[in-house]
Amino acid sequence: MGKSDTGIAKHLFVISYDGFSEDNWETAKGLPNMFKLLEKGAFSTSLRSVYPSLTYVVHSTMVTGVYPDKHGVNHNNPLQPFVEEKNQRWHWFRDSIKVPTIYDAAKEANMRTAGILWPVTGKASIRYNMPEIAAINGENQALKVFKNGSPFYCVGMELKYGRVRRGIEQPYLDDFSTLCAVDTIKRKKPHLMLVHLIDLDDAKHRYGTDSLEVHEVIKRMDKRLGDMVKAAEQAGIEKETVFIIVGDHGHMDVSYKVHLNNLLEEHKLIDSGSKKWRAYFQGAGGSAYLHVKQDDKDAEKLAVEILEKAMKEDKYGIECFYSPDELDGLHVDKSIRYMVEGKKGYSFDDSLSDRTIEDLERQGIKYATHGYLPDKDNYKCNLIISGEKIRNEYQLGNIEMVDLAPTMGKILGIPFTDCDGRSLDELFAGVED
Repeated sequence: MGKSDTGIAKHLFVISYDGFSEDNWETAKGLPNMFKLLEKGAFSTSLRSVYPSLTYVVHSTMVTGVYPDKHGVNHNNPLQPFVEEKNQRWHWFRDSIKVPTIYDAAKEANMRTAGILWPVTGKASIRYNMPEIAAINGENQALKVFKNGSPFYCVGMELKYGRVRRGIEQPYLDDFSTLCAVDTIKRKKPHLMLVHLIDLDDAKHRYGTDSLEVHEVIKRMDKRLGDMVKAAEQAGIEKETVFIIVGDHGHMDVSYKVHLNNLLEEHKLIDSGSKKWRAYFQGAGGSAYLHVKQDDKDAEKLAVEILEKAMKEDKYGIECFYSPDELDGLHVDKSIRYMVEGKKGYSFDDSLSDRTIEDLERQGIKYATHGYLPDKDNYKCNLIISGEKIRNEYQLGNIEMVDLAPTMGKILGIPFTDCDGRSLDELFAGVED
């Protein structure tokens, strides 16, 4: 297999620790396996996400080094008005990303690549690929994964470890993914492996940001990290391996869920009976896009007036309302003309409802979500980069999600410089810039 002599390491294993944010750092850093990674690695608790801070948007930035306005994935889901969330298509496929990825570059360099539930990788060029993809509308889950990943690899993993999984229920799904990663490290020794672990994100959504369940997940995650590090040792490649552990966004606890499309329906911009719309909000958790039918200036004017009025009433939880010029500065996709940002304690939902504002606390519902501006308090992400040629216990300052892909390229010795970010060269010990 081809390998550049200019790389920092022969193997790079990137573990996306979904939802791992700065407020989890004190709990995580003292656990045994994280502690070992930090002893021979660099870290930051000030990794800034992208906007909107949704999983598929952020993971597309991680592997491309560019912002959403360039890579083209601006939400987890394409816009699908009136379709229930459970039946919506997601950006599951590689062709949603409009620019080169680090795993494409690794393949071109004749490196073995592996992906385990990494977002937006259906039909990707990854050699050992089990994409994150969901069956909807009666589809067969296993068949859909096999069809859009690497069939023999997926079948092999399913036959060996499928008994561990219970659909998408946690902790079983991440336990399954970890077993697959351990097996892949030991048997395939990939040069680049991307793994997406979701247990923490799931717990925060369901139980809030500072729950007993969240603390239990962080302990489970430490064991999973240890299992993968141990696999590299057992494969005899630990000295030639760099591990990147990275969070993609924070979470914020939500007291009120707001159905903004109710306001548009009240003003006849949405007709739920005929399923027609002239303007439509696409909720993104802590933010929302306002979509307007092309060239419908009257609908645009009315929708903006509705929003401006709603902003003046605290109950709707709108902190900011961004115009096209402002969205350019936030690197939001050009197709989006307007966007709203939620206040602390508020989130937005696509669905039309009999209540425009749901009081979750009154219903006894614990809930947290993301999608907010990446500069909210306690919302930055954690990053650990650990390996033989990485500065020990080195603290990085403020860094950007777009810095990850060029840094991955530098570690593997792959030219990957057409990015919005930079390689974090300061973390490499004894390596010339």
